[in-house]
Amino acid sequence: MSTPTPNEARVIPLRPPISPGPGAAARPPQRPAGVPPTPAPREPLWRDLVGDALRRERLAQERTLKDVAEAARISVPYLSELERGRKEASSEVLAAAARSLGLGLADLLSLAQDELARGELARGELARGGRGRVAHGSVGHGSLGRGRVSPPARHDGLCLAA
Repeated sequence: MSTPTPNEARVIPLRPPISPGPGAAARPPQRPAGVPPTPAPREPLWRDLVGDALRRERLAQERTLKDVAEAARISVPYLSELERGRKEASSEVLAAAARSLGLGLADLLSLAQDELARGELARGELARGGRGRVAHGSVGHGSLGRGRVSPPARHDGLCLAA
């Protein structure tokens, strides 16, 4: 075993190296010189997912921004910014907007979580070769109650902390 010199860093792997399967190449194919690496897909922002869920539900009910904003007692421009993911709303504002659409806060957040799971599944489809699952049994309002698509991966729930 050699001793590193004082100005030389040693790299200690945190995980053991993965050995390639039988018949697999030891190293991944090299990228041609001058070709930039492909950026990792960007994680969606929660405010975008919640805004999309609000807009989808409002449009499914064929209601206007003005109608929903008045029922929620928030301004039309603010509701528009929420739907476009430009503003981070408080839980009170989200609950009011959800109630004005006939939903509970949990229903709205569940719609957003479903969208997050679908996006995660779509990103994972390429990497995992098309594996996923459908979870059933959600309580229904509007578009809730159908089979929810969720990834077979790391988490299977929703946790919000303030």
